[in-house]
Amino acid sequence: SGINAEYGGRYGNIVGYRWFGDGYMLIGFTNGFLIVISTHPKEIGQELFQSKTHRDVLNDISISFTLSKAASIGDNCVKLYDLKDLQDTYAIINLEVESGSLHKLEWSGDGQLLSVATNKGEVFTYLTRLPVLGDTYRTSCAYLTSLLEVTVTDLTHPDHSASFSVVTEPVFIALGQHHFAVGMNNRVWIYSLTETKSSEPLLEREYLGTVSEMYMNADYAAVLFEKKIQLHMIEGDSDNDRDSRLFPDKDTDIDDDITCCSLTSEFLIFGTQRGNIHYFFVEDWKFVNEYRHTCTISKMFPDHSGTKLVFLDEKMDGYSYNPVNDELFKLPDLPSRVTGVIWDSYQSDSHVLVAYNEEVVVTYTLHRDIVTGEQVQCAGETKLPYGYRPLIMYAGELKCQTQSGKLVNLALTSHAYFSNLNDLTPEEIYIYQSQLVDAFHNSCMLKRYNEAWKLAELLNHTEHWLHLGKTLLNHLEVQLAMRVYRRIGDAAIVLSLQGLQHIEDRKLVAGHMALLCDQFDYSQQLFLESTQPLKALEMRRDLLQWNQALQLAKSLAPEQIPFVSKEYAQQLEFTGDWANALIHYEKGITKIHDEHDNTCKGGIARMSIRMGDIRRGVNLALELSNRVLCKECAAILEAIKQFPEAAMLYEKGNSYDKAAQVYMKARNWNKVAEILPHITSPKIYIQYAKNREHEGKFKEAASAYEAGKDYDSVIRINLDHLKNPKEAVRIVQETQSVEGARVVAKFFQNLGDYASAIQFLVVSKCNAEAFTLAEEHNQMAQYADIIGDDATPEDYVAIAKHYESQGKPLQCGNFFFKAGDYAKALHYLIRVPPNDVDTALDIAIEAVGKAHKDSLTHQLIDYLMGEIDGVPKAARYLFN
Repeated sequence: SGINAEYGGRYGNIVGYRWFGDGYMLIGFTNGFLIVISTHPKEIGQELFQSKTHRDVLNDISISFTLSKAASIGDNCVKLYDLKDLQDTYAIINLEVESGSLHKLEWSGDGQLLSVATNKGEVFTYLTRLPVLGDTYRTSCAYLTSLLEVTVTDLTHPDHSASFSVVTEPVFIALGQHHFAVGMNNRVWIYSLTETKSSEPLLEREYLGTVSEMYMNADYAAVLFEKKIQLHMIEGDSDNDRDSRLFPDKDTDIDDDITCCSLTSEFLIFGTQRGNIHYFFVEDWKFVNEYRHTCTISKMFPDHSGTKLVFLDEKMDGYSYNPVNDELFKLPDLPSRVTGVIWDSYQSDSHVLVAYNEEVVVTYTLHRDIVTGEQVQCAGETKLPYGYRPLIMYAGELKCQTQSGKLVNLALTSHAYFSNLNDLTPEEIYIYQSQLVDAFHNSCMLKRYNEAWKLAELLNHTEHWLHLGKTLLNHLEVQLAMRVYRRIGDAAIVLSLQGLQHIEDRKLVAGHMALLCDQFDYSQQLFLESTQPLKALEMRRDLLQWNQALQLAKSLAPEQIPFVSKEYAQQLEFTGDWANALIHYEKGITKIHDEHDNTCKGGIARMSIRMGDIRRGVNLALELSNRVLCKECAAILEAIKQFPEAAMLYEKGNSYDKAAQVYMKARNWNKVAEILPHITSPKIYIQYAKNREHEGKFKEAASAYEAGKDYDSVIRINLDHLKNPKEAVRIVQETQSVEGARVVAKFFQNLGDYASAIQFLVVSKCNAEAFTLAEEHNQMAQYADIIGDDATPEDYVAIAKHYESQGKPLQCGNFFFKAGDYAKALHYLIRVPPNDVDTALDIAIEAVGKAHKDSLTHQLIDYLMGEIDGVPKAARYLFN
């Protein structure tokens, strides 16, 4: 059912309406009003927009869906609006007609023309959009600035642009080094770029069909028409056999329709219906390359040299093609319905390109001389304003044509940089952190390393320096990479890079870079393609990847197989794969290099023993007479309890201590005795001595105990079994063994030789036992002589008390003096018998001197004067 919406009053009557968008309607009213209503169920009948666009009257409205524009007439003028924002009137055309005579207006289908009719029968037609036509050649571009004018400009000299009048409104434009051309249908007019003042074409040509594409270089033009290409000189001698050629022709094997083409300074490149891409070298006038794709080639876009090519197939997939090695890479994230691809014209940015459609521009980087191999990366996506058509890119600046015939710059998000990096404050760096990081990654991807370095300094994070370093390694930038890794402090990589500075072979450098980046398979491929393929073998050997190393050795250096086999065998032996280790040791025998062969034979000996072939292994070890090998084989034999063979090899390897230990395990004491002079371990001597003692061979046991420095056992054997106390006494005297002295003392005590017993008790530090024994057997004088001056004060006091009990004041006073008890010493020394007075006085005078006590001094003086015993002493004592 329909819905009625009535308008009147101040709006006036409806003069026209137009549908647009998704269910919207634009309505014009006689009183100059425009309104927009919606037919959506929730909005039906509502006014979404209303404006009085004409002061007195509005006569008609029209919409161009191609341009997304609306137009209205009234008040003797035409007003144009953008459907996205009707509030803004972006153009007004004033008409010189009789007031009130405007009647109707209408757009052409393509939106290029707008016609206005009056009720007087007049029709006015206006050009609302120029055809967006243009072409480029290296850093120059030609574009349509009016229907009959072409402007040519060089981006390296933007002030030197020139405008040329042309004879007709063109359908296409082609630009070369010295010429440009315009054309329509099958006709082309060629103009000279040097004759800026002349509006006449240099020459005019007609072709055998409607021209769909035309390209030019310095000397030649290539024209695509009716699925054929005409290649001809722009200005040349018609008699020259290289003046013109038609593709395909009878001289070629190409039986296919040509779908697209391009012309560079060196090559004519074209694609065919069957998916073939052909390279025709203009200088040699012959085909030099052909590539077969899987489906029809629809468009192609080479760089200026022709060595890089991007093409689109009928599936609208984009590919990067390298004609040098036929490598093909698919462009990632390609926008739908791509209309063109543009390479950056700046020499340093020749690896950058953009692909675009009507809505977006996608930036790509194409890298060839990198460690990871040729690859295409998506660097960013930029929204393309309506009506913009990208024409040329130079140093990251994309120039676009507009419908008004002007060139404008479009800022690419992939090339968004900070122009004032040095002026950023710490606060601004913090605020713009994410933008700086994005700019840093874009700089690395686009190989703008100066900007990347500055940004890394600002960000000041190790992860960014590492990312920059890996990027430089990947792109073989040795010098810059060294600077980065010096900044990081990674001396190992800096040293590695220093060795690559003067290598000219880029494959070899890339191989080393891939090795630094842990890309071992690709590193091997690069080494094999370089001038030093043996580096691949060295790499696999260094990485201990022996299967790959053996395969490389077979193909590159068969003479290296034995050496690789030996190293592989050593690795297998280390991991416990003894069977395979034996096989590779056997393969390593060269019969030329003795040292190498001996190493392999040693491995065979060890592996034979481990695999159970003990006789072979032992014989090989004995044959080589290598001490280290004998010890290794002996250790293996000992581990598997083959003691006789193990001991024999230990002995052969001059490892006598180990040999003795293993002989003992084998109970072969005779062999132990044979090598005993070579043994240095006391434990082995002692163990052998215990066995000899157990066997009753006490003399051998005593000698072994003495060699093992177990002197207590030597003393015990001499006293208990050999009855040789003299030898025991000698051992005690030489070694001062405490335990041995105790044993000897006990021995002499049992014999009744108390003086000797006391002597050895003192040696054994058993002074209390020695004192008791001396006291019991009246050997105190002997005991006192033995302890000498090294006894303790307690020992001296005990001796003094003994003599006190015996009534011997001289000895009692002497030992109290030695104990430091000077008062008691003086007490007894002045009471000695007359025959001991001289000795006693010498001791007493020394004691009083050491005591430093006046009382003792006066007591001694009284004694010397005779006041104590009535006998004065010699004056010399008083003087002393």
